[in-house]
Amino acid sequence: MNSNSILIVAGEVSGDIQGGKLVKAIKELSPEIKIAGIGGDNMSSAGMELLRSVDEMSFLGFTEIIKHLPFVRKVMNELLKWIEIERPKIVLLIDYPGFNLRLAEKAKKLGCKIIYYISPQIWAWGKGRIKKIAGVVDQMIVIFPFEEELYRNAGVAVEFVGHPILENLEVNSSKEDFFSENDLDSDEILIGLLPGSRTQEVESLYKTMIDAVELLKSEFPNAQSITAKSPVLDNTVYDKIAGNDRLKQTNKTYDVMKHSDLLFVASGTATLESACFGTPFIVVYRVSPISWFIGKMLVKIDSIGLVNIVAGKKIAPELLQSDLTPARLAREALNILKDEKSYAETSSELLKVKKLLGEPGASKKAAEIIIKHFQS
Repeated sequence: MNSNSILIVAGEVSGDIQGGKLVKAIKELSPEIKIAGIGGDNMSSAGMELLRSVDEMSFLGFTEIIKHLPFVRKVMNELLKWIEIERPKIVLLIDYPGFNLRLAEKAKKLGCKIIYYISPQIWAWGKGRIKKIAGVVDQMIVIFPFEEELYRNAGVAVEFVGHPILENLEVNSSKEDFFSENDLDSDEILIGLLPGSRTQEVESLYKTMIDAVELLKSEFPNAQSITAKSPVLDNTVYDKIAGNDRLKQTNKTYDVMKHSDLLFVASGTATLESACFGTPFIVVYRVSPISWFIGKMLVKIDSIGLVNIVAGKKIAPELLQSDLTPARLAREALNILKDEKSYAETSSELLKVKKLLGEPGASKKAAEIIIKHFQS
């Protein structure tokens, strides 16, 4: 195998973000290592050769994946052909388990060492999948403390490095400057809208969020909102949903999380990021009815919000599928905003979640583990 070559596969925007930090850390420690794979702008900018873009791979829900199966098979075959030609020593997989676990099996047979960074959510999908992982993965690098015990008990080599979101929780503006630059009234309620990083998520969630803010105005007539846009989505994705409403939007997601009074957050990593700022929020999620039906049969946990899973209890309310209506969302928001004691307690509980995520420096720690495998 090529001791200076590594294939990395991240199939989603969140994976590209964390993958970018990891590629940068690997290059800083060992610049001679050649890195290629599937990712996005973050991984490319850090020094990885893109074989395919993450934009082509981000499918949401079971039915959506089924529609794209011919393309998925084509990409799988392209990667296997690349492995046969380039002979990388390591295949590094970032989350995206449906695709990556199949790739791991095939790459293992070709002689590659398999390292997995950011574990599949075995604690949600049942522990049966861990047997498959144990058979093909040489090293798990996990970002949640409770994952380490699960893998160790299954006989998988595992190291907990902390969560990479802790590395860059930077707020660019003071509250005064943020309100001023976005033409917001600092004396009025501000609702931050985070409808996700996929087009499908925004199309499914954004209008409900907008309508809920309008309903809030029955109690808070001057309530305001600001949308945290994903850097990978075009403005037209948001504008066609907002219609003629001139809604305030920004790319400063962490500023929105920090300076809002309440957040509406699409289920995913953003719930953990929001928790790190202590701003109360409501988790929202909606997929196709078929995808939801299949998911309910497979998922083994009561909560889907990562913040609630990590906390081990429900801190943030969750509105899912048919329960997610503008009226329900507005009602939950009013319950939070009008109870000052509960609001303060929720903020405190959210900040405790941050402490459970470990210490900053996950990317460097992960890079050091990976490089040790190059040397073995």
